[in-house]
Amino acid sequence: MGYALDFGWLNGAIGMIASGAAMTIFLIAVTTVAGVILSIFGAAAKRSRYPILRKAIGAYVELIRNTPFLVQLFFIFFGLPRFGIRLDPVIAAMLAMTLNMTAYTTEIVGAGLDAVPKGQREAAAALGLPAWLVFIKIVLPQALKVIFPALTSQIIIMMLESSVVSQIAVRELTYEADMLQARTFRAFETYFVVTIVYLGMSIGLRRLLFATGRRAIAGGMA
Repeated sequence: MGYALDFGWLNGAIGMIASGAAMTIFLIAVTTVAGVILSIFGAAAKRSRYPILRKAIGAYVELIRNTPFLVQLFFIFFGLPRFGIRLDPVIAAMLAMTLNMTAYTTEIVGAGLDAVPKGQREAAAALGLPAWLVFIKIVLPQALKVIFPALTSQIIIMMLESSVVSQIAVRELTYEADMLQARTFRAFETYFVVTIVYLGMSIGLRRLLFATGRRAIAGGMA
């Protein structure tokens, strides 16, 4: 006897799916803002004149990039309580996602900084501009323009990886899908619908980031 598809449960599940999608969007929004800001500081610090600072940032990047995100999440949520640090699941998820994303985007932003010709900095310095203003108004906008496609892809990847935080009971999209599947016993239909939702979120986020990025870069170079 063949398997009969049944999506009759979907009407009653729209609220759960929307709630899970909203939590996923919230997580990636916080992670993106915090991660990109921290990665700019990290990339600049990795190119500073202080060897200890360069080595510390380099060690952090290598540690995060060479260990599984799930292990990092479990370390924060299950490991830190051993030292009296207990975090709410959502806070633990945001912290783990931000630390993970920052490590990757630090290298991406760093590649953009390296791509800006040194002559740009020298010309600005010759005009008497302070170093911080040169970095913000001249170097950083050009660097972001170079690395924006890679940065956008990393943000999308992090949004998809956020499904891992369902393992610590964060009620994001995958967690809600698991609950629906357990309730309806319709695994194929449940994860098919959630796959479509993730696809739509990825496409929408990519378009939003490109539109926002173009305006931000144009404004920074004005």
